[in-house]
Amino acid sequence: MVIPREARRITYSSEIRQLKKISLNKEQVSIVHGSLLGDGCLHTAWKGTSKNYRFAKTHSIKQKAYVDWMHEKLKPFVLTAPTLYQPTQALKLRTISHPELTKLRKQFYQGGKKVLPDNIETIIQDPLSVAVWFMDDGNAVIRNDALAGYHLNTQSFSLKENERIKKAFTQLHDIHPMIEKNKQWYRLGIWRKESRSKFADLIDRCIITSMRYKLG
Repeated sequence: MVIPREARRITYSSEIRQLKKISLNKEQVSIVHGSLLGDGCLHTAWKGTSKNYRFAKTHSIKQKAYVDWMHEKLKPFVLTAPTLYQPTQALKLRTISHPELTKLRKQFYQGGKKVLPDNIETIIQDPLSVAVWFMDDGNAVIRNDALAGYHLNTQSFSLKENERIKKAFTQLHDIHPMIEKNKQWYRLGIWRKESRSKFADLIDRCIITSMRYKLG
């Protein structure tokens, strides 16, 4: 099954070329920033021939409401509804390729590998970016039926990058994460009660209804 395309189909035309001249708004940039720290990625539409990059992400169909929310927020740069890949029951969302996304590719990738961008402190200062990051790649830790803490699953980043993330949260929000070893990778845990509360307060208003379970 494929979720149907929107009623108004658009092919690669002068209209799409005009879309490439429109800037993403502040909210859209915040959402893309947060998701690139999480599950989102940037890739070309056609390898070797495309000049610009597009934003894409894949989520379980169980998180359809979240994918639909992002689809709505990223309009008009998303031209088709999310598609369902039957074998894995995963929904895929993707935008058109866009010069601004190409600039982000240079910030978030080195040699084809995702890296922490130079402006990470500015991104962490933004509650919406942090909320999207958490909705993508965070979770509550429940022990004995009570909230014990939060994880930000930053395993794709190096120890040095995790240290920079930790420092930014501490300096900008007085939130004190701990760096934990997770097999051969690293992730952040927020365990102190005061830090947990401050983290939840930071992102609370930006967490959509279907993802509020992640707050614990």
